[in-house]
Amino acid sequence: METTQTEGQAGQPASHSKAISISKDSLLALIDLYDLHTKLFFNVIEGITDKDANNRMDTKANHPSWITGSLVQQRFEMAKMLGEENTSTFNDLFKDFKGIQDNITYPALAEYKKDWETISPILKNALLKTEVEKLKSKAPFDMEDMTYYEGISFTIDRESYCIGQL
Repeated sequence: METTQTEGQAGQPASHSKAISISKDSLLALIDLYDLHTKLFFNVIEGITDKDANNRMDTKANHPSWITGSLVQQRFEMAKMLGEENTSTFNDLFKDFKGIQDNITYPALAEYKKDWETISPILKNALLKTEVEKLKSKAPFDMEDMTYYEGISFTIDRESYCIGQL
């Protein structure tokens, strides 16, 4: 992927975001990471009991069940952004990027696996069908002038983070 750095304003770091040359190859590199996450998901939740999945370890940390559900929900949201109309089984717990809620027992990890298996091939197909012009266009995010490509990149990077936490 070809990148060039643009000059920042006085006292501000230079920005890379608007100078990135976006191509189908750029997206395919992200899809390779997406495929890796699709496989790793099953490995990282393997062996976590239902009891441990809801354990915040006497802290305010997000527990494995919330992290897993958030990760699954994120794939549904990205698919929706790309025009796929699917809803996760546990949408009400996670919609609108809802944080962890106290006094709620979140679903068993096996329940999230079903949604992961449902949305992953749908989203991959949507990613593969995404044209370069759409990747370069403004995405429906509240965060500045983020393009679809930047939104997809951010989301796939967050998957890495969540999988690392699990």
